[in-house]
Amino acid sequence: MKDHRGGWLRAVLPLITFLSHQTECAAKNGRSVVEHHPPSSYWEQGPFSQPYFDNTTKRETTTTVGQSAYLHCRVRNLGDRAVSWIRQRDLHILTVGILTYTNDQRFQSLHSDGSDEWTLKISSPQVRDSGIYECQVSTEPKISQAFNLSVVVSKAKINGNSELYIKSGSDINLTCVVLQTPEPPSFIYWYKGDNVINYSQRGGISVVTEKQTRTSRLLISKALPADSGNYTCAPSTAESASVLVHVLNGEHPAAMQHGNSSNSGAATRTLALLLLLLHAGSFAR
Repeated sequence: MKDHRGGWLRAVLPLITFLSHQTECAAKNGRSVVEHHPPSSYWEQGPFSQPYFDNTTKRETTTTVGQSAYLHCRVRNLGDRAVSWIRQRDLHILTVGILTYTNDQRFQSLHSDGSDEWTLKISSPQVRDSGIYECQVSTEPKISQAFNLSVVVSKAKINGNSELYIKSGSDINLTCVVLQTPEPPSFIYWYKGDNVINYSQRGGISVVTEKQTRTSRLLISKALPADSGNYTCAPSTAESASVLVHVLNGEHPAAMQHGNSSNSGAATRTLALLLLLLHAGSFAR
């Protein structure tokens, strides 16, 4: 009788080898999963985990009056809990989830589905809005993270006096500095009166603006009496500053200043004489 066992083994052996190989790969993969995802990570990512704050977010924010402020709160493992924004000075609830809970519609909660970030947006902030804001999570007990907002008044300043006297033929050289601004202005415009200074009106006008140093320089060479007027430096995110420029055709500016000094000195001498006469009169009595 013919033995069929040898043929059966030859047929089954490749299948046994294949299954053995698959088991070995699965075992290797199993070890790989254990190495990259330790048992503790299951509890961290699982349904029993607690929310926690991502401390890499910026906690100190400075903005200028009128420029929108954004406070970014990032919460991991939030689950079905709610995120609220609280103003610390009066414990006023500003937002819950994406809903605004205040009559002041300048406050708004921004959030994208699937994101861990809950952002409080404050439109047109004022100096009074400076202070501490808390990002609060409805755990038991509640957890919160504080954010400090500073709203400053950014102002432009033109170096020198508020009035400038220039002799005809000399240069008008004005330097504007933007103070107390957290970010460089996107632009700085120069005005003469109500009109932006137009370079095509005449030659010899140049403006050099350095955003990083927050400065702008206006140069008008060989000024004429027609160049007299009110010059204004207007940055994009700051209060403007002005200077009144007088271009004199005849009298030298120093003579005018000297004349003012002489008038002031004469007034001082007159006052001293009156005091002397009053003192003399009281002594005579």
